[in-house]
Amino acid sequence: MKVRLKVNGTARTLDVPSDMPLLWALRDELELKGTKFGCGAAQCGACTVHVNGTPTRSCVLPVSAVQGAEITTVEGLSPDGTHALQRAWEELDVPQCGYCQSGQLMSAAALLATHSQPTDGDIDAAMNGNICRCATYLRIRQAIHRAAELKVEATQAGRPRRLDGSKP
Repeated sequence: MKVRLKVNGTARTLDVPSDMPLLWALRDELELKGTKFGCGAAQCGACTVHVNGTPTRSCVLPVSAVQGAEITTVEGLSPDGTHALQRAWEELDVPQCGYCQSGQLMSAAALLATHSQPTDGDIDAAMNGNICRCATYLRIRQAIHRAAELKVEATQAGRPRRLDGSKP
């Protein structure tokens, strides 16, 4: 089946089986290795990507369901690691093993796109279902708050920036 979609802003056409999970199309066909396989049952969140801006588990989503969709992977947050979340993650030493981090970042990015100053409750609700085997949940929450602060700091400094680090 030919599937047309936009991945990280680039139009792509894939010739893959219609039931191939999006995760494997991204990793094996497009060589985007940031999105991870965790459980294969949409339970752990490691495979989270954005489909038309909504955080979605890619391990169970067939590519036929995303025909014409806009997909953003962790590689699409920022080409150089300057997304506010990536900077906060690094500043606060969030990852330990790092395996869940791409899914954590993608869920957090979706949250910050709709809540510029999320509460702890907002964060807990948005991140529910993203499992971290190393249990860095408190640092993840701190980093999401820090990313929101970084965005405000950039705006106050007269350098308005999008969450992805680019200027409007």
